[in-house]
Amino acid sequence: MNSQSSALPTENSAGMQRAEVLASAWLASIFALRMLGLFLVLPVFAVYAKTLPGGDSAAMVGLAMGIYGLAHSFGQIPFGAASDKYGRKKVIVVGLILFALGSLIAAGAGNIYWVIIGRAVQGAGAISAAVTAFIADSTREEHRTKAMAMVGGSIGLTFALSLIVSPLLYQWVGMSGIFALTGVLALAAIAVVLWLVPSAPMIKAKRVAWSEVLRNRELMRLNAGVFALHMMHMAMFVVMPSALVKYADLPLAAHWKIYLPVVLASFLLMLPPVFVGEKHGKMKQVLMAAIGLLLLVQLGMWLAFSQNTVHWQWLVGLLLGFFIAFNVLEASQPSLVSRIAPAAAKGAALGVYNTVQGLGLFCGAALGGLLQQHLGASSVFVLGAVASLGWLIIASGMKNLPRRGQQAVAVAVAQFN
Repeated sequence: MNSQSSALPTENSAGMQRAEVLASAWLASIFALRMLGLFLVLPVFAVYAKTLPGGDSAAMVGLAMGIYGLAHSFGQIPFGAASDKYGRKKVIVVGLILFALGSLIAAGAGNIYWVIIGRAVQGAGAISAAVTAFIADSTREEHRTKAMAMVGGSIGLTFALSLIVSPLLYQWVGMSGIFALTGVLALAAIAVVLWLVPSAPMIKAKRVAWSEVLRNRELMRLNAGVFALHMMHMAMFVVMPSALVKYADLPLAAHWKIYLPVVLASFLLMLPPVFVGEKHGKMKQVLMAAIGLLLLVQLGMWLAFSQNTVHWQWLVGLLLGFFIAFNVLEASQPSLVSRIAPAAAKGAALGVYNTVQGLGLFCGAALGGLLQQHLGASSVFVLGAVASLGWLIIASGMKNLPRRGQQAVAVAVAQFN
């Protein structure tokens, strides 16, 4: 067991220590802020883009939405590896400064091309790997999924909140004001990192063990999964706002009436399978069930949209299924990466993971826009179904991790490497 784990409380208590809860909560808030820059844009950007020069192309709108994820992916590996070498807090602060700068560029944009540049700079502040590694540094293995569930919950709540607030903010301050607000929040988050997040012990790497990270089959399975998950997520939300207007007869400002209860219910429903899976060493079965649910949701969406008669109750049920699966996977997969990765290369492994996640965000938005423009909305869900099926096949070969606990984790790490 590495010195990072031994510096944390060693008793296997039923609950998390106060320091673990505080660190996880503050870091979850930083993670949620990064996603807020994405989520505040999703509900209203397709409407806003039409008012900009160059914004009449669905493909350009998809690019503007997805470039954030592409730039984010390019920054994850160097930021994650730098956090292993120079420390988590320094890297997170640099990333937040870039995020704030990109927000201000987008706020002053006069056409779709400057929005794309601003979104790219936002995404370049790629701190997800460093934040996730910081959470791993700050928590014991037996409580790490709880910490990651806090991150997943904060992302889900941020998403739900953005759906309520975004249309209102758009009416009050416009898209420029929304971008400016996210920049100000990023600067405020720097203060949180420097003065509120407790420091945590970590092993600083003299060199990054890239061969151990890139040749690990179990890590590669998780990387493939996060790509598929976020590609589906972004592609869906190229289509979903217009679908709710058309089929549920809901104006943009009222979409929160569907999203908020769906996201909150999905978060509550994802907790039992995750905690039971961890307690009994059945996480592979939980992950396979969640991926299977994603496949069913994509097929259901395809059937509904291909018939061009989508009942809003059916749409709500499918969205609930999607977010249950999404939250289960978002809580479980980063925790598994942190357990399987070499002790001195958690940031690097999570950097690769978040790089692939960002590529999924970009590909989902770009492909979603292209498919909708040229083949229709139902084709977006064909893409999602194919991705889900491919992921299910890849995940079927995954080794089942034992129950959490320091001895079990040590055995698992030795087994996977």
